Amino acid sequence: MTGRPRLLVVEDDEPTRRAVAVNLASHGYEVIEAADGAETLRRWEAGRPDLIILDMGLPDVDGSAVIRHVRRDSTTPILILSARGMERDKVAALEAGADDYVTKPFGMAELQARIAALLRRAAGPAADPTGSITLGSVTLDIPRHQVTVGSSALDLTPREYELLKVLMSQPGRLMTRGRLLRAVWGTAYSEEGHYLHVYVSRLRRKLADADPTGRARDLIVAEPGVGYRVREADEIA
Repeated sequence: MTGRPRLLVVEDDEPTRRAVAVNLASHGYEVIEAADGAETLRRWEAGRPDLIILDMGLPDVDGSAVIRHVRRDSTTPILILSARGMERDKVAALEAGADDYVTKPFGMAELQARIAALLRRAAGPAADPTGSITLGSVTLDIPRHQVTVGSSALDLTPREYELLKVLMSQPGRLMTRGRLLRAVWGTAYSEEGHYLHVYVSRLRRKLADADPTGRARDLIVAEPGVGYRVREADEIA
């Protein structure tokens, strides 16, 4: 895992896309680029980013189609970056499921501030004001894309990290296997329960190895035949 939030920048105008990508990469983000709707969906399914920056005027589909596809099974933040500045355009994008809207032309400082705010918000109600979630000895720092157990950084693959993030964002809530598979792997994997079993087992092993007290080992609880949840803070001794 890179330790950096992954952003998918979707823009058909190459000079604009490259300028945004280079600037964001220089500020510590891992940036993936796409020039049209089809490429966007391929990249989305291949490696779920932490945030999508989306131009509404794509050459093959309207940006709202991309929003609807993502929203079928994910709450990944979507920031619209568009020349469409009319109020009705903003309302339509937000009602389709976008989280924020920046009108072109824009300043990079404003864009960076909007991105940081969305990443903090994406941590969910369990997060503190910095966007971190702590359950027992385990801390998930969503803006920095890092997990620590005590004072030690945990080495996770991107899929392991995403799975832990989905679970820790809503402690105590039972997540069905289908929902977890769709959120982490995509709709094509919604019936592949063996994927989930393997990754949860690896996560539990890594958590146990990193925590000599043994408390982190039992953070993830299986509900047979249904799915998984993480323990709430008051359940962790």
